[in-house]
Amino acid sequence: MDKHYTYLLINFLTIFFPLILSFDKKVRFYTNWKYIFPGLLITGVVFLVWDYVFTLYDVWSFNNDYVVGIWFLDLPLEEILFFITVPFACLFIYECLNAYVKPDILGKVARDITWVFLILSVVLLGFFFDRVYTLITFGLLALMCIYVLFKGEQKAGRFYLAYFVSLLPFYIVNGLLTSIPVVLYNNSENMGLRVGTIPFEDHFYSLAMLLMNMLFFEYFRAKKLKDA
Repeated sequence: MDKHYTYLLINFLTIFFPLILSFDKKVRFYTNWKYIFPGLLITGVVFLVWDYVFTLYDVWSFNNDYVVGIWFLDLPLEEILFFITVPFACLFIYECLNAYVKPDILGKVARDITWVFLILSVVLLGFFFDRVYTLITFGLLALMCIYVLFKGEQKAGRFYLAYFVSLLPFYIVNGLLTSIPVVLYNNSENMGLRVGTIPFEDHFYSLAMLLMNMLFFEYFRAKKLKDA
């Protein structure tokens, strides 16, 4: 296989099984697609703007050897697809767990988990405010944690369970992207701490992106049911 298709193939494999398994009779994920895409669009625009700014400030860049060569605003096509395939796959995990794991295992500690993420964000912002990736990642995560705490989000426990489960495919996908490497990071704009080849911030970048998608997903689903 031509190595220029590497990032495209990673995107394809990320979404392949969630698409095929969307027709599972118990999960019936395909019936919820219409609630997913508005949030994907909104969140995708937010993160793509962020992504574009990061390329301008050399926070990260993309290896030309592993992309097909179609670019929009200095972003490869595959990076744009990433904000569709990854949230879609993680929302699939979220819905599968809702269908097959009835007890809200983390419901009682969801608020504590949110506080941990908020405190961690504030502490790291204090120490690494001069690193662009760290600043933006934990700044956004702190704002989202504050929103969840004040809103009293009832499904936070469900989301955190899905997020922790999604870390397994996260390590596979991000591990490939950072070890090949498809994405190149400028360590002067992050903490310089890595889990294997994955920057520490990536875990919380993913957390913020998935939390935003989940909140929109549940908002549009509840709105549709209310209007019905």
